[in-house]
Amino acid sequence: MTPGTYASLKEGGPSEAVTGPGYPAWSEVGHTLDTLDGMTSHKTTQTMKPATAAKKLGVYLEATPAEFQEGVVSRDELNSLQADPPEWLRELRRTGPHPRPVVAAKLGISISGLARGGISDPLTTDQIQDLKAEDPDWLQRERATQAEVQREEERLKATEPRRPRSGPQFRRGR
Repeated sequence: MTPGTYASLKEGGPSEAVTGPGYPAWSEVGHTLDTLDGMTSHKTTQTMKPATAAKKLGVYLEATPAEFQEGVVSRDELNSLQADPPEWLRELRRTGPHPRPVVAAKLGISISGLARGGISDPLTTDQIQDLKAEDPDWLQRERATQAEVQREEERLKATEPRRPRSGPQFRRGR
């Protein structure tokens, strides 16, 4: 059979062209795959903005050193910072100022609860401890709300029917 044509039902008979008039059959087109020879398989370094890296590290960006804020962070650098944090990162995690998700977690409330309580700025560890010691009414209410939400999520998870696994690795007969 000639490339670019349909197979004939008759042995040895002519084949009908697949390509329209004026177009060369695919086999007559230059060596298309040769154009891929110049491409090399190289791994590009994945980078992220400082704000993204700070979020992944759980620190407040504005409290990080200037060189961290002004550059880009590679995935390898982020992994290195997570595995072996430098002193500035350990100190930030220990004393703050902390971003809202960290403040909310330390207080045992949601980020929305922080906003309802009038907290919009980052807090230091000492400020968080003072707030816990004061235990204002809004914080008590938000902790109760958060506990109720967690209980409801656990209840739903317990009553949710277990879904069968899907995907090719779980199909029988393959």
